[in-house]
Amino acid sequence: MNALLRESPSPIGSIYAERRARLAQLMAQHGGGIAVLPTAPERQRNADSDFPYRYDSHFHYLTGFDEPQAVLVLASDGRSSLFCRAKDAEREIWDGFRLGPDAAPVALGIGAAWPVGEMATKLPQLLGNQGTLWIPFGVHPELPARVETWLAAVRSQSRHGIECPSAQRDLNLLLNEMRLVKDDSEQATMRRAAAISAGGHVRAMRFCAERLRSGAASVREYEIEAELLHEFRRHGAQSPAYPSIVAAGANACVLHYAAGNAELKPGELCLIDAGCEVDGYASDVTRTFPADGRFSAAQRELYDIVLAAQKAAIAATRPGARQRDAHDAAVRVLAQGMLDSGLLDRSKVGDVDGAIASAAYRQFYMHGTGHWIGRDVHDVGEYLSLAEAPFEQPDGLGGKVVKKPSRVLQPGMVVTLEPGLYVRPADGVPERFWHIGIRIEDDAIVTANGCELISRDAPVEPDEIEALMRG
Repeated sequence: MNALLRESPSPIGSIYAERRARLAQLMAQHGGGIAVLPTAPERQRNADSDFPYRYDSHFHYLTGFDEPQAVLVLASDGRSSLFCRAKDAEREIWDGFRLGPDAAPVALGIGAAWPVGEMATKLPQLLGNQGTLWIPFGVHPELPARVETWLAAVRSQSRHGIECPSAQRDLNLLLNEMRLVKDDSEQATMRRAAAISAGGHVRAMRFCAERLRSGAASVREYEIEAELLHEFRRHGAQSPAYPSIVAAGANACVLHYAAGNAELKPGELCLIDAGCEVDGYASDVTRTFPADGRFSAAQRELYDIVLAAQKAAIAATRPGARQRDAHDAAVRVLAQGMLDSGLLDRSKVGDVDGAIASAAYRQFYMHGTGHWIGRDVHDVGEYLSLAEAPFEQPDGLGGKVVKKPSRVLQPGMVVTLEPGLYVRPADGVPERFWHIGIRIEDDAIVTANGCELISRDAPVEPDEIEALMRG
């Protein structure tokens, strides 16, 4: 055994130690070897200023360690070690506390720890006589060159009987699958993040209504965003999970619109797609509401269609169903609504099946209905079933396309459910719907019997939204 990979007792109940043990078992089942996993680097914003630091999701999932300049090393027999920043009293005055390698083993349940400056000599020793090197492919641009340097150092010891790893494998393949199903502690954190985010949406609704009732002619998008961010932070969220979308009026028809200086005026809808991050876990919530607290007839007509589509997606999200089922269910409702409202011309597309087969619905709904969510807002995990054979499906153009079936849902998976309608001016499109953009999005944990919507502290029923804004 490699003496450098000694293991110290793990902290009692350490979820991180349990995850490392599970990953080591998976590595052993796939031929063994050793994994090297860096955290994210610090990133320069401009001049001598950095962006706020955010650790690598895989690394933090296995360690709970949030400092930069750290690397985890894990062997398939379960022994682990860490490289981290050395203690430095002067730098800690400027940048804050450092755990340091002496305290890391006990604090993190790691077998051994060394200063990151000793990697050049220590890491090749760890890699010696390991058949396979596991690293995350395509994540850290600088890692392949560093790996070659470490392997060259191992090869230089071949005359002493030290063998170099003969294969490199993608660590993402194992970690993505581990992270796809959330344990109880992860679900609890995600519930908290979703609740905080929902509170932010409620505050934004009330803020708009209060401002306009007070006599203001409009509310700026950036003012609404400020209310969201304040609500997130004051309830303990570390940051937004992604750049917040606050779109007034026609801007709601831009899917990834960033909050700007545009005015939200009475009679317009506001679409907010915003979520916070809590202890490394994201939330992703979208609400659409009338600026002055009352939907117009046209806005209500389309809103009801989107809400019905989300309800269909919710009903399709359950164990044994496929991840794609929610999208297919939502699209059928949306397509029927487009036909009933006149957004789509029946004489041109026919019935619902025709609207779907021809993809005519994509004029007004052009994105998917959901995605995995967890440590990343678009979280890791395969969407397709790798164990099942592909099948043929009409492509809408008279031909066929070969597809893999989507993944079967199981308890502990977490998805978003986010149908929408986005109506831009165009020939044949009823003018009363022009510039209306609506999306409703919630985070859903797949449970034993269906799914749990964890972001519903922000209302979605139009009557409830209007009542909240009146209050």
